[in-house]
Amino acid sequence: MSENRRVVVTGLGAITPLGNTVSETWNGLKSGKNGIGPITLFDTEEFKAKLGAQVKNFDPKDYLEANEILRTDRYAQFAVAAAQQAVEESGVQGTVAPERFAVVFGTGIGGIGTFEAEHTKLMEKGPRRVSPLLVPMMISNMASGMIAIRHDCRGVAMPAVTACASGANAIGEAMRLIRHGYADAVITGGAEAAITPSAVAGFANMKALSTAENPDEASMPFDRRRRGFVIGEGAAALVLEEYEHARARGAKIYGEVCGYGATCDAHHITAPHPEARGGAQAMMDAMREAGYTEEDVVYINAHGTGTPMNDVIETKAIKKALGEEQAKKAYVSSTKSMTGHMLGAAGAVEALACLLALEEGIAPPTIHLDEQDEACDLNCVPNVAAQAALTLALSNSLGFGGHNACLAFRKV
Repeated sequence: MSENRRVVVTGLGAITPLGNTVSETWNGLKSGKNGIGPITLFDTEEFKAKLGAQVKNFDPKDYLEANEILRTDRYAQFAVAAAQQAVEESGVQGTVAPERFAVVFGTGIGGIGTFEAEHTKLMEKGPRRVSPLLVPMMISNMASGMIAIRHDCRGVAMPAVTACASGANAIGEAMRLIRHGYADAVITGGAEAAITPSAVAGFANMKALSTAENPDEASMPFDRRRRGFVIGEGAAALVLEEYEHARARGAKIYGEVCGYGATCDAHHITAPHPEARGGAQAMMDAMREAGYTEEDVVYINAHGTGTPMNDVIETKAIKKALGEEQAKKAYVSSTKSMTGHMLGAAGAVEALACLLALEEGIAPPTIHLDEQDEACDLNCVPNVAAQAALTLALSNSLGFGGHNACLAFRKV
């Protein structure tokens, strides 16, 4: 069995604040559509942060039976839906042995909505009223388990749970499963549904969330006026497949997952290392594996949360990884300006953006970027998408706990 099999993407799925399909999401990203608005999932009157990037018009009945919906948390509903889109598009099911078909699906928080609802019952009505489905609905591996059941994936089925790096770590680990011969195809990605009272209160009280009331002044990565991130939700899924297998069956190939770096700052539970050592190392590892050269025309989908510290330190990481001169040439944008921060789903949606950016030669914009911070002095593609003959796309994801992940993609 080859130790270095090539890994390609043959299917995509998306449930995001910009739309409930890949095309709606990508068209929104290209055109600079803002997916942020007032939170309507609960009453925010007493909350400091009142805006979110919610999924709109999602009907779980399009993907799940009525009895399944009742026993499935919102995050897992998003995951199942995105995965189904990706698998159907790829046509992979039935072409690989079930034992060689795997799932690695990320989430940062899992079924927090279910936990909150059932905990409220416990406090108000006593232990006998808590749902017997609390545990399976709440746990963070249930999305990957449900996807595996639905698509008969009998290889490994597991989550990646690394906070905001979860979606990217899931894709990177899925790539390694195929590369090193443990699977022939993997359904991967990330899902999150954490626009809930406790999550919003917790993030707001640690001063991580934007308290802006105007959606166009809320998620402002790299802008000197930025004041925190906007919480988002949704899911994205990718079908990864061994290249020769995909080619032999005539599959559409979106691109190749050709590099992955994963590190830890080993520094602080929430703050990135001030010298960006972990983020830079993850980028360098992914670039080396992808065969980066200075001839490459690079697009970087930045983690770009819009918190004062993150954007400055990520700029440092990019300069360390590429060198000052090459860093200035790269196209760098934060699609979180449009989707908000989808937490464990962010890395998956941003991987999708990288693949489509390469395919179409378009770097999506960073919207609301009117007063660029001098400490974030890269080509951050302000407000309008840029056309370029891109050859390499990198996606950065950085999570609480010091987790850093970087994915590298090329056209095939």
